Amino acid sequence: MEDNLILELYWNRDFSAIDETAKKYGRYCFVISENILCNREDSEECVNDTLLNAWNSIPPHRPQNLCMYLAKICRNVAFNRYNSKSANKRGKGELPLVLDELSECVSTSSDVESQFSAEELGRIVNLFVRSQSLRDRNIFVRRYFFGETVSVIAEKYSMTENHVMVVLSRIRKKLKTYLTKEGYFCE
Repeated sequence: MEDNLILELYWNRDFSAIDETAKKYGRYCFVISENILCNREDSEECVNDTLLNAWNSIPPHRPQNLCMYLAKICRNVAFNRYNSKSANKRGKGELPLVLDELSECVSTSSDVESQFSAEELGRIVNLFVRSQSLRDRNIFVRRYFFGETVSVIAEKYSMTENHVMVVLSRIRKKLKTYLTKEGYFCE
């Protein structure tokens, strides 16, 4: 079913919108949450929570890109679940690695908002990502937004894992330079 028809179901408050969304995007959301949580049961619950959040937010929101709207909801749900679970114990998986990789670009100060609001930082990072080549942009987003492993990215782009790691390192260095140029202090 086309996204515009699924959105109409939401706007008409037709419960079949949830079924159609699950059919079309359930597996996609599961992969996003599994990349973050590395736990099948938690990932399945994240998909269900994503569907519920979509139901509760459409309307009033009418996303232009349903796929990315769901990805953002799912990612936030998965991060919230990850944070709540890792409050008790440190999780395994890619998330600690991904966050560690990005720490070289973003200030480690506990008072980031005094330097820049999170919204402004997000805007700057988005501008930077859009300025990269399509391949580099996709690699960056797959790694740092979706939390995909280096091996999955390497397979997707027919690259070696080492090459992907080099590309990511170069992008992070460019990002650090860009953030510094934009007035965001990197430690």
